[in-house]
Amino acid sequence: MRDESLRSSCFASLDVLQAQYGPELPYAVLAGGFQFRGGKVPFLNRAYGIYRAGAVQRGPAALSINSAFAQKRYQDEGTADGVLYRYQDGPIDNHFNSWLRQAHLLGVPLVYFIGTRPNWYRPEYPAFVEADHPATRSVLISFGEIRGAYDEREPVRIRDEIERRYVLRQVKQRIHQAQFRGAVLPAYRDRCGICSLKETRLLDAAHITADIEERGVPLVSNGLSLCSIHHRAFDHDLVGVDADYRVLVSPRLLEEDDGPMLDLLKGFHTQPLHVPRAAALRPDRERLAERFERFLDRA
Repeated sequence: MRDESLRSSCFASLDVLQAQYGPELPYAVLAGGFQFRGGKVPFLNRAYGIYRAGAVQRGPAALSINSAFAQKRYQDEGTADGVLYRYQDGPIDNHFNSWLRQAHLLGVPLVYFIGTRPNWYRPEYPAFVEADHPATRSVLISFGEIRGAYDEREPVRIRDEIERRYVLRQVKQRIHQAQFRGAVLPAYRDRCGICSLKETRLLDAAHITADIEERGVPLVSNGLSLCSIHHRAFDHDLVGVDADYRVLVSPRLLEEDDGPMLDLLKGFHTQPLHVPRAAALRPDRERLAERFERFLDRA
């Protein structure tokens, strides 16, 4: 009734895909499903949100749920205890809602596929339906952990309130970063603004004004698409960008001689930053000026 083998196969397959493609997965990859007992099983039903794997499942509970990027269910309805996920429209006891509510009654782990950009999802698992609220047509989703040795990994529901809230904060941070990245990278046509690298698995969305600061809002104009190396250099003020969209390398690095990688970095000194075509999506010049002052102070 709990379909442990199916759920374990689903989680293990997602582990493999994330190792190959990164933490965010394109729907084109997810559409291939996963192997289970000689057949292919879909990961999700993105049209309806709540998914049960048909005849493959013996139990009545959902295998996964999803929210498309445009819906922003997760971002808009986070609580201190978890995430509120809405029932499907229609009768409260239709089969989609029944699958969701059965996941609560049985306490089974599922996958929450959260849209980070059109046709891209970040799977968070294991997720649990912590509470059912028929009056508001919603359930409360909490998050657990996969624990154990490699060949004995299993989903664990976290009972301790402090630990559960800590895990929730981690999940929220991951999703915030993923959705911010999903907005920033397309604006830069999935390229690094400094070196033009276009391997998305090596690209990050860097904040100009840090997200921990009051003005650190998740807007494209507060972000830069940077490869991992240039993101780290920017975060540590080894590379700066001024309000005229010029890339500047720290004077200390310019004076060093430490091999071809550093020479390559120094080669971008005074070069123009590649910015989005749409003016509204380009880096905010005031934010850049403030951040550049910090770069100069630490240079």
